[in-house]
Amino acid sequence: MAPFAPHPVRAALLAAALVWLSPRALRAEEAVRYKYQDYREAAGRIAVQVHGATVEKDLGTDTKLKVEGVLDAIAGATPTGEPAPAGSDQVPLAQLTERRRAWNATIARQFSGGALTVGAGRSLESDYDSVGWSVNGQAEFNQKNTTLLAGLAGTADEVRVFFQKPWADKRTRDAILGVTQLLDPRTSVTLNFTWGRQRGFLADPYKLVARTVEIIPGLSLPLTFAENRPDVRDKRLALAALNRAFPSLRGAVDASYRHHRDSYGVRAHTVDLAWFQQLGDRVIFRPGYRFHDQTAARFYRYRFDGTTVMPTEGPPRPQGPFYSSDYRLSALQSHTYGFKVIWDVTAALQLDAAYERYSMHGRDGVTPGSAYCRADILTVGARFGW
Repeated sequence: MAPFAPHPVRAALLAAALVWLSPRALRAEEAVRYKYQDYREAAGRIAVQVHGATVEKDLGTDTKLKVEGVLDAIAGATPTGEPAPAGSDQVPLAQLTERRRAWNATIARQFSGGALTVGAGRSLESDYDSVGWSVNGQAEFNQKNTTLLAGLAGTADEVRVFFQKPWADKRTRDAILGVTQLLDPRTSVTLNFTWGRQRGFLADPYKLVARTVEIIPGLSLPLTFAENRPDVRDKRLALAALNRAFPSLRGAVDASYRHHRDSYGVRAHTVDLAWFQQLGDRVIFRPGYRFHDQTAARFYRYRFDGTTVMPTEGPPRPQGPFYSSDYRLSALQSHTYGFKVIWDVTAALQLDAAYERYSMHGRDGVTPGSAYCRADILTVGARFGW
């Protein structure tokens, strides 16, 4: 069975790889990287194994080419969207398997007063085909103490759905404006604003909603229907970040806050904290914690019995009504905590390993805890530069 909509790991498909590159100067260094990640949810839920490789190549003294490739293997069980049976709090699950192949490439050119980066990429699954692009410009002012960032990005996606041949279209556009200011030799702050729009087929073609329907007078049956989401989703994000070095402690802090709001009615807050601790001359230890809190989409319901919403069969209806029982659109909180170790084995070889624990729980008091996931995430990597 094909997978349900992009999972938290899969959701970082092409756009995440292409969209906003952090402002940083090009380095006159060529390198190859390999990364392996194992994402595994508890209780036989989703498991994802990711293999990624990156090549960085200098094209002259001011231009760098970066090419990345990713292979994913995805398998496990995920909620269908149907409510738990009477007398149980375990939501129904469906098995899935999928493989994803993706690549993206960027070429960055350094100028005397900034840099320009252009990217393109593609991601392929059995039921999802995504092509993306990005353009980012950085300008330096105030003796290079101030960096301005402006960028555009977009994707053209096609989704395989049972009611439309050959594919349904989905399009995204994003724009970003930001500034990074060096306050002193140890401290910098960043402020970014992002605007985005998705259009087209935005529903998950495998998610269901359930409702008891009266077939004939006196006879009602529980029936399932494909979910129906709006075909436009606008979003606005604001990010504030602080980086501060503490030489006496041989460490540094990286902290950020992100605010998200969109036309689905979702409001989200995300806090990221990380500490970089130098251990000896070659090892960095980085513990970290991320907290995410969001409200529910206005059309999310765990159950539709007893509501005025009457789902109907057939393709999506942009005019509504809209309805979804996808737990990822519910009011929820998540916590991610763990650590990363970076070891400079030699001047050319660097190894790293990371472990994170991810846990999610609902906060609407209605959606059962069994709908939400807990996962262990293991990542190992190597980089060789010359």
